[in-house]
Amino acid sequence: VQLQASGGGLVQAGGSLRLSCAASGRTFSSYAMGWFRQAPGKERECVAAKSWSEFSTYYAYYADSVKGRFTISRDNAKSTVYLQMNSLKPEDTAVYYCAARLGPRATRPDEYDYWGQGTQVTVSS
Repeated sequence: VQLQASGGGLVQAGGSLRLSCAASGRTFSSYAMGWFRQAPGKERECVAAKSWSEFSTYYAYYADSVKGRFTISRDNAKSTVYLQMNSLKPEDTAVYYCAARLGPRATRPDEYDYWGQGTQVTVSS
């Protein structure tokens, strides 16, 4: 699986961005997907993750820092996963990565097998 993330940019605090991650391959629907971010000097952290299902919100994970502001969704027909980010804060500034793994959703970077190239999100105060 090859992943291509896009949609990052510069936004003011309180604004919104939607990240997209397009996947190659015909078995996208078999993969759990995650969005991670890494700020300078910090470890990579999972902000959201979702199982293979498009429809079940039960299988979505959100970091406490983004709950109620970020939403992960996927369109298996388009082999794409999205991260809708609302009410952005300066502390959300980071490089955002999408990742894929076979099996249930997970939250540790070492549990994921495939990574996109990252997209920069900068939130100004």
